[in-house]
Amino acid sequence: MSVAKSSHEHGALTAEAVASASSRTSPSKPRKAQKQGKSLPHRIQRLWKESLQFRALGTAGIMMFLSFLMVGWSLSSQIATSLFQNQKAQALEESTSGFRNVQSVLDSSEARSDSEIRRNVSRTLTILDAGGSGKRNWVLVPLEGQGKQGFIPEQSSNNSLNSSSIPNDFKETVRDKNGVFWQTSTVTTVENNRERTYPVLIVGTHISIAQNPNYGLFLVYDMTDSSATIAHINFVLFGGFCALLAVVLSVVWIVTRLVVRPITQTAITAEKLAAGDLDQRVSVYGEHQAARLGYSFNLMVDSLQEKIVQLERLSTLQQRFVADVSHELRTPLATVRLGTEFLYDSRGDMERKLSRTVELLHDQVDRFQSMLSDLLEISRFDAGSAMLTIDTEDFMRVLSNILQEALPHLERTNTKLNVHTSHESIMVDMDRVRIEHVLRNLLYNAIEHGESRPIDVYVGVNTTNLGVAVRDHGIGLSEDEAVQVFNRFWRADTSRKRTLGGTGLGLSIAAEDVRLHGGTIEVWGEKGRGACFTMNLPLVHGAPLGESPVLVTGEPEARAHHSVMAKDTLPAISPRVNVEDGA
Repeated sequence: MSVAKSSHEHGALTAEAVASASSRTSPSKPRKAQKQGKSLPHRIQRLWKESLQFRALGTAGIMMFLSFLMVGWSLSSQIATSLFQNQKAQALEESTSGFRNVQSVLDSSEARSDSEIRRNVSRTLTILDAGGSGKRNWVLVPLEGQGKQGFIPEQSSNNSLNSSSIPNDFKETVRDKNGVFWQTSTVTTVENNRERTYPVLIVGTHISIAQNPNYGLFLVYDMTDSSATIAHINFVLFGGFCALLAVVLSVVWIVTRLVVRPITQTAITAEKLAAGDLDQRVSVYGEHQAARLGYSFNLMVDSLQEKIVQLERLSTLQQRFVADVSHELRTPLATVRLGTEFLYDSRGDMERKLSRTVELLHDQVDRFQSMLSDLLEISRFDAGSAMLTIDTEDFMRVLSNILQEALPHLERTNTKLNVHTSHESIMVDMDRVRIEHVLRNLLYNAIEHGESRPIDVYVGVNTTNLGVAVRDHGIGLSEDEAVQVFNRFWRADTSRKRTLGGTGLGLSIAAEDVRLHGGTIEVWGEKGRGACFTMNLPLVHGAPLGESPVLVTGEPEARAHHSVMAKDTLPAISPRVNVEDGA
């Protein structure tokens, strides 16, 4: 008798098939847990970005999981396949021998009547009850096409098994072909009023009975033990994976903690140092690479602190020197000025050369006095002692007064000045003296560099701030010059003759005055097109600034230009681009 595999097979009994036969639906999670799970991805994403240790643990866990999927699945499949193949081979061998014995007994029987044939068949089938290596049952099923001759009833060694337990396609294969066939399936039985579904291996063949030609004899092997074995193997593999994962993650956590903790402490210490606490240091333990990082960082901080202390000491000495010299020079300067004024008033009685000398002396004494005043003001800014006297003032009146002061200089230089505004009165919280000083510097600077071309003053206001732009059309500024224009003692052209005096500190002091008010001052310039200084002040002292009501170029049409915002008097001021319409 040949042994063949059913075309509807049938293959190996795998762990997946076993699991599907015994699977149960897991209960749904509570609603509260589902709500909490919504924020979990965000927390994981945040930890992934912020925590190097979490990233290392996550990477190790993911790699371990992928490795387990590949190795565990392959190993489990090979074990399940090998176990099934061994059981299948043993079952086929037992079944083939049993089928052969049954068919031999039936062929040698001399029974002729229906009752004798039935008894003979029942006695013969008992041969299959003995000699099995595992749990198995037999089922005798009449096949289609039996006709009137089929008087042998359906029989089974287990009352829970019947013809419906055998798949129809498998019964057709046994009916139409010769040989021994096998197929995996699942069987549902009722035991103790409970349904039980378990995997089975069905081995079947066609047998011939006197006067009953079409019968199928099937052996049903219970594969529950095999499924349990495979499940146990999978459990052991999973448990081993969990243990290995715990060990690997623990090692990764310890190693990353040893590496990341010093880095974290160094970062925290660096932040405190940046905040001004120069006494902070990194705690160092051991002599490993991380400890060397801590030692090096502490040495660097010590060196920086020493340099900072030295610079602060030098800066303090410099500020004190400037302040002391300025104060000490005021008294003799006052005496010199008194004598100069006397000579200046008497210059009409002097010779022409002597009179010219007295005029030059008078001008230089005025400039010297202005320089001393500026140096004293700068020393106040450096010492942080500059104070504001805030009152609500009419800015338009303040601007009008400054324009009246500049009128002689405008007439002398034959410069036309235009004021562009639609406001007659603008009330602003400001220090009148300091804002007058700012406007005076901006206006005199425009007269100095305007080359007798028209000067435009634009005044605008919105809900949050006041904007003032002083635009000249003179020599202009390059981008590099605009970056340095607010630096102390800086001049664009040192060879250029100054008609209004000046110390090189006016714009620097103006920038500091605007900063004290919580405002901004910006400069725009192009060579040959002129320059524009734009000041923005909050209407209410301490309120945040909004969008400027005037263009940085002071022009009604918008262009793209480079500008510099003066935040302080330090030289490190980077330009920014202002994009305007019509570029």
